[in-house]
Amino acid sequence: MVCTSTNRIFFTLFSRNRTTTTRIVVPLFSSLHSFSSNFSNPNHISLCTFPIKPKIGFPISKPKSLCFSFRTDHTMATPSNSNSLHDFTVKDAKGNDVNLGDYKGKVLIIVNVASQCGLTNSNYTELNQLYEKYKGKGLEILAFPCNQFGGQEPGSNEQIVEFACTRFKAEFPIFDKVDVNGDTAAPIYKFLKSRKGGLLGDNIKWNFSKFLVDKNGNVVERYAPTTSPLSIEKDLQKLLDA
Repeated sequence: MVCTSTNRIFFTLFSRNRTTTTRIVVPLFSSLHSFSSNFSNPNHISLCTFPIKPKIGFPISKPKSLCFSFRTDHTMATPSNSNSLHDFTVKDAKGNDVNLGDYKGKVLIIVNVASQCGLTNSNYTELNQLYEKYKGKGLEILAFPCNQFGGQEPGSNEQIVEFACTRFKAEFPIFDKVDVNGDTAAPIYKFLKSRKGGLLGDNIKWNFSKFLVDKNGNVVERYAPTTSPLSIEKDLQKLLDA
């Protein structure tokens, strides 16, 4: 997008598949003629300038070219080459590898949990209610502790599992603590976000964001942290009956 003023031109560049923008200011007499992305390096943009007829009193400059590079926001989802959630291997709370291919034929709710959040009681309670009701019909809930939101999951894996099992009698599996945003985000979360972006960008917004995955490992729906687990029961039933 190009906006002009009396003596400057502003260029706002929107990076491909990103929400971040870069704003450039150049003099009126040296404006944007064209820009192109080097597809071998999507973070590299070349600008070619040419003289515009200036207002009275402004000198005409010689055409110049400008080349620059910039870093985009790495906290957004990175598309995965994997086609199914079943292609991933994750760690359980004891550090053992778990092949998610073992869940083929199951409908999954994947949720990032925290023990000290204002949403903890309602989400754990309702998730457990869903699990008790539908585990015999093919539902599995995979809980991934995460401490990226307000530091509300500071404990060890052992403490997190004890909290969930003792206070809420949770029977669904609790996995290894992970990051869900940024460069250190777990591959499974990069995959989930690449398949279902959020309303205001792909990043997970807070504790208890929920993803619904069908029996073939396809990400079907994404729900906000404030969405009640019981409110997604109809969506869940459709996948279980499919």
